[in-house]
Amino acid sequence: MPTVVAIVGPTASGKSALAMEIARRTGGEIISCDSMQIYKGMDIGTAKPTPEERAEIPHHLIDIVTPAEEFSCADYRELARRAVYDIASRGKLPIFCGGTGLYLDSALEEERFAPDVDKSIRDELKKLSPDELYERLKECDPETAAKTHKNNVRRVIRALEIYIGTGISKSEWDRRSRTGKKSFNAVKIGLDFRDRAKLYARINARVDEMIAAGLVDEVKNLPEPICKTASQAIGYREFFEYGFDDITLVAEQIKKDTRNYAKRQLTWFRRDPEIKWFYVDEGDGGAQNFKNIVNNAMDIITAALDVI
Repeated sequence: MPTVVAIVGPTASGKSALAMEIARRTGGEIISCDSMQIYKGMDIGTAKPTPEERAEIPHHLIDIVTPAEEFSCADYRELARRAVYDIASRGKLPIFCGGTGLYLDSALEEERFAPDVDKSIRDELKKLSPDELYERLKECDPETAAKTHKNNVRRVIRALEIYIGTGISKSEWDRRSRTGKKSFNAVKIGLDFRDRAKLYARINARVDEMIAAGLVDEVKNLPEPICKTASQAIGYREFFEYGFDDITLVAEQIKKDTRNYAKRQLTWFRRDPEIKWFYVDEGDGGAQNFKNIVNNAMDIITAALDVI
């Protein structure tokens, strides 16, 4: 059973910096656990790792679909678990990093996947239009079709190839497979602030930095159409709602929405007793405290791996 590390916490708490340092020390690879970083072209507003960081440390599940494509938690679970086994098979440490708690929980939950099928089936399905694919799915697996948008072509094809290749619908595979158990040894590290006002100040400053870095142009240049999920991303939806005439107004709304999102993230993660929490604003609240957090996190990880 592979051991994985998960760095969690609210937005703007420093998760990426901690994950990078742990990856440097362990030779690990990072799996993004962010429901919006999967979209190509949505870089500034989702606070993706920089090209330099991605060149230094391999990152997974970033830039995998266009903003026109729907992407579900089920899609994430399948790709994330494959990434874990791929990384572990090469003797590396998989490190989840992100604030989408639902995605993380789904990835860590045990599931026996439907077997891979002949690639030729997928190749033939790709020749069909989205409407034709979706009609076929409604015929053979109406339950999955009801939960899947027809524009999520990746998931529609996966459900069809499962049925064609095995004779069993994806919905039936899901019923047989889900157990609620954990299939990875997960070391969970959480970042938070003793003083919530300091977290909010960080959030506000980061939004200002995003605006200065070109977020407005990034939103304007997104290709159309944009799927419903991508259009709800914080940092983008505010422009869709308020337009581009008053950037100050939009920036303030982004800050408000991000602060509220941080509250929801903490509510989600705080219910998990397995998370070991560290506080970004303890001590000097700066470089020395970050170093202490890294060292303490490494002690926990080393004990779990018992090989470093």
